[in-house]
Amino acid sequence: MSEITRGGSNFIGYEYKEVISSNERASMYLDGYMNFGWLPDENIQPSNAMGKVTFKLKRDRKILNKTELTRLQRHFEACMNEIDAMEKSITSNAAMLAINTGILGTAFIAGSVFAVTNDPPLIPLCILLAIPGFTGWVLPYFVYHAIVRKRTDKLKPLIEQKYDEIYEICEKGNKLLIN
Repeated sequence: MSEITRGGSNFIGYEYKEVISSNERASMYLDGYMNFGWLPDENIQPSNAMGKVTFKLKRDRKILNKTELTRLQRHFEACMNEIDAMEKSITSNAAMLAINTGILGTAFIAGSVFAVTNDPPLIPLCILLAIPGFTGWVLPYFVYHAIVRKRTDKLKPLIEQKYDEIYEICEKGNKLLIN
């Protein structure tokens, strides 16, 4: 039979956290949380579904400087969310403008079709409406890429500043763990 020994200070009470992130950011989240005292829970394997990674973390409930670590952790999470929002805004604005340009081109093509099916057909009006219509169908590709390029150039320095801020936050958290 096995003997259970009680006493001593082997017991550690943990608090648990579940983190869901994109595949691209999973390592960064895991590395960041480790600087705030969180460790991967070895009992539960990370799950990966639909481009998202879910991993479980645990931390000693009686960790020193817990309030300051929690404050830094929230700042870290806010910075990561801001980076995600900035990166999504790069393509979302470009996609909306490209879609609207395509819809406008479709409206011109519809007008061209109505002009040609009129009795008698209005061929000059059909040609006049078809030119901006076809342009509206071709232009979205170029509009999208131009806006993405311009927006990326504008937001890249801001995203890099957020990464620098995250590194400073993680460094402060790590120093609190060591002390």
